[in-house]
Amino acid sequence: MSSPKDPPPCEQGSRTIQLPYLNTFETIWEYKKSFLADQIDFFSYIGSTCPICGASDCYREISPYWRYAIELLPEFTKKQIPIARFVCRRRQQTFSLLPIQLIPYFQYTVSAVIGTLLMGFQSWQMGQKGFYGATESVHPDSGITPYLVFCWLTVVVRGLRRGHAALKRFYDLSGVCSIEGTGLWEEVAGYFLAFGWKPEVRWGPLLMTLLRRYSHVTTQFLFGTSSQQRNSIRH
Repeated sequence: MSSPKDPPPCEQGSRTIQLPYLNTFETIWEYKKSFLADQIDFFSYIGSTCPICGASDCYREISPYWRYAIELLPEFTKKQIPIARFVCRRRQQTFSLLPIQLIPYFQYTVSAVIGTLLMGFQSWQMGQKGFYGATESVHPDSGITPYLVFCWLTVVVRGLRRGHAALKRFYDLSGVCSIEGTGLWEEVAGYFLAFGWKPEVRWGPLLMTLLRRYSHVTTQFLFGTSSQQRNSIRH
């Protein structure tokens, strides 16, 4: 781990890059425990080639940054999580490794988002309003509102559409309806069915397998927008 005395690595205005950190931890809390125990070999994971400039042995580790993570299952938990950071010596540009349990710029974990949507989908199947039904199934201190559930559904569907071509290498997505006029719940239902995600089954490991497969093939996050993508949109 690097010292907190490291100088600021980036020149003003330089961009940061978020890369997915593929791992086999069951929870984000297991990742945090291993991180703080200095048990994660990030250098072996990244390799000798700098992700920024492509040179060999160019990058170095700097102080991590901390961000909140919120989990809802099996209980409501909100804690800060360390994120590994590195700097390219040539370009003085930073990159970080964000565990795939997290979504860029989301405090709620991937499992929290998907678990809530599964509850909403179950309510929708029963003829209820899925956005409201989802909020009734979570801890009252979680801060989840029907509008937030709607936003999550939109983000998840957008990510699944974007990742459809990569995901169909591993899953039969022929039952997914993604045509004009199809509702978001109907569309996400096809994906949930193809992935085997149901509220009554142990879907957590299935979710992690899917995230690992997608990020391994694409080196991208399935859900959300990373720093470099946000910067490219602005410019």
